[in-house]
Amino acid sequence: MSTGQAILSKMSAQQNTEQYRHENWQGSFSEYLDIVKANPAVARTSYQRMYDMIIADGTYPVEGSKNLVRYTFFDDPHNNGEDAIFGLSETLMALVNVFRSAALKYGTERRVLLLHGPVGSSKSTIARLLKQGLVRYSRTEEGALYSFGWKEEDGSITWDPMNCEPLQLIPMSARDDVCSALNAERPADTYSVEITGDVCPLSRYYFQQRLQEHDGDWTKVLESVVVRRIFLSEQDRIGIGTFQPKDEKNQDSTELTGDINYRKIAEFGTESDPRAFNFDGEFNVANRGMIEFVEVLKLDVAFLYDLLGASQEHKIKPKKFAQTDIDTVIIGHTNEPEYRKLQSNEFMEALRDRTIKIDVPYVTRLSEEVKIYNKSYNQARVRGKHIAPHTLEVAAMWALLTRLEQPKHHGLTLLQKMKLYNGKTLPGFTAENVKQLRKEAKHEGLEGISPRYVQDKISNALVVNTTSTSLNPFMVMNELESGLRHHSLIGNDEIREHYRQLISTVKEEYTDIVKNEVQRAIAADEDALTRLCGNYIDNVKAYTQHEKVKNRFTGEDEEPDERLMRSIEEKIDIPDSRKDDFRREIMNYIGALAIDGKQFNYKTNERLQKALEMKLFEDQKDTIKLTSLVSQVVDKDTQEKIDIVKSRLIRNYGYNDESATDVLQYVASIFARGDVKDES
Repeated sequence: MSTGQAILSKMSAQQNTEQYRHENWQGSFSEYLDIVKANPAVARTSYQRMYDMIIADGTYPVEGSKNLVRYTFFDDPHNNGEDAIFGLSETLMALVNVFRSAALKYGTERRVLLLHGPVGSSKSTIARLLKQGLVRYSRTEEGALYSFGWKEEDGSITWDPMNCEPLQLIPMSARDDVCSALNAERPADTYSVEITGDVCPLSRYYFQQRLQEHDGDWTKVLESVVVRRIFLSEQDRIGIGTFQPKDEKNQDSTELTGDINYRKIAEFGTESDPRAFNFDGEFNVANRGMIEFVEVLKLDVAFLYDLLGASQEHKIKPKKFAQTDIDTVIIGHTNEPEYRKLQSNEFMEALRDRTIKIDVPYVTRLSEEVKIYNKSYNQARVRGKHIAPHTLEVAAMWALLTRLEQPKHHGLTLLQKMKLYNGKTLPGFTAENVKQLRKEAKHEGLEGISPRYVQDKISNALVVNTTSTSLNPFMVMNELESGLRHHSLIGNDEIREHYRQLISTVKEEYTDIVKNEVQRAIAADEDALTRLCGNYIDNVKAYTQHEKVKNRFTGEDEEPDERLMRSIEEKIDIPDSRKDDFRREIMNYIGALAIDGKQFNYKTNERLQKALEMKLFEDQKDTIKLTSLVSQVVDKDTQEKIDIVKSRLIRNYGYNDESATDVLQYVASIFARGDVKDES
């Protein structure tokens, strides 16, 4: 058994002290100028660093869209997708475009970014991703940044409390010349070095004090400066700030801009001495990085004044000091009710004018919503309980239906609209029609049920159904429906009843899905399908060529079996008036394959395969006697056939034994009521 010391020794051997020294570099100001000349990116603004951080992870196109791209950064690849953002491609593109514009200094760097959307729509997750990204990026060579400190007579170093850019120590009169020298051999694809703003009051105090000691020679002052690499860290309060509203009696604006250290006043003699001031407000801390304002519009007006100056002028006003320069990305988030208050408050006009609103709606694409739940509820996380097929899908389906606006298009249902958004095709609807549907629904995704509510109910269903080995859709739907009575964010009974009706809609859709699966499992006899297909093709060939078919049993020539052909074609809604066209299409398709030396297989024609499966199901359902499942007596022959169907459900569709039995019994109960139709 390893001792504690042995474990520590092993860990010590794995440490790379040389790398630590390299990452925690300290040097002179002149050495820092060499670093800047070789790599101007170290002197980037906060917006430039933010944009480069996102772009560094790359992009990829959004499937089914020509104009949208996904930024890999928002898939959270560095954390195994723990905070991945699903869907919202347009929102994230809009956000990154603001960062790009700000990086190029087109004006958006002087605005507050306001993430606006309903509760649970990923606003906080986006902010958290950006903060974590900056922390991680600052530890890479590409994201390196530096600050400075002052050597004291006793050998100690007083570090700049706001982690200011070392180049800000260069006086205004010399900045143009220094920048020209630094940019002289700059690579064409990098940012040019620009020096803006001034250091914090404490460093300004030290600079002026030592400038007097060196008779105005500022280059001598810089010899007492130590430059070091810094790493952004929310925990260490370096470059990452977070501010949220609290009780008005216990919060004041000094939490943003710092406060006087009263214990040091006796030592330094005055409140206006920067050495007697704590530059530890959230704006001070967030310099060189990012500050997040949680529920920003709930802030008292006094805080908003600081916010205005910080965004427009990049300055804050600490108590007893002149305006102080900051360089930080300001991101706030809020929900719809608070934003409406902002719009109606004439005293907030200045804030509205300095705000870029980015809508962060709920997901409105089914496949993306399913991913949200699959991230939390999968076989790796939910141990000891099987999640039956379609369980998460029906939950996502219901959540999406609550968010969609009723379509204005005559004859289009809400369910069909959801399917169109998910990439399904419907007769008479093109991609342009779908775009128009989205344009007409301006508030779509800004109301409805949040993913949090659904996640809570899935969790509850997992806990409540202790005796079951699987979680099925009905368990989740029951939880979703029962929870509506106590849902605090549903405004009135009319909306609550609408949501209940949508659960009924989802149940009907789920019924159609599982009926189709059971039908296909019953009809999944490859040999029988091949024989049925061969019989159909023989008859179609004879029909289209005006020939007769040889009866395989009697050997006599007979007319093509019209009844057989129509029984298959009707399964996929081929009307009698179109049967000749469909049969010719099939024969032309077979002929084209023959020319290429290929053999026809019914699986290559999706519509024909579906028709054959449904026909075979119809022929076999009575022999299997599925309806006997609802009784207690099942003969041995029927049980064997049912077990075959069950094994196909397990193998082909992802059920376990319990959930396969459940779904068979559910579909059997429908058969017993005589509710099954010929269509899927």
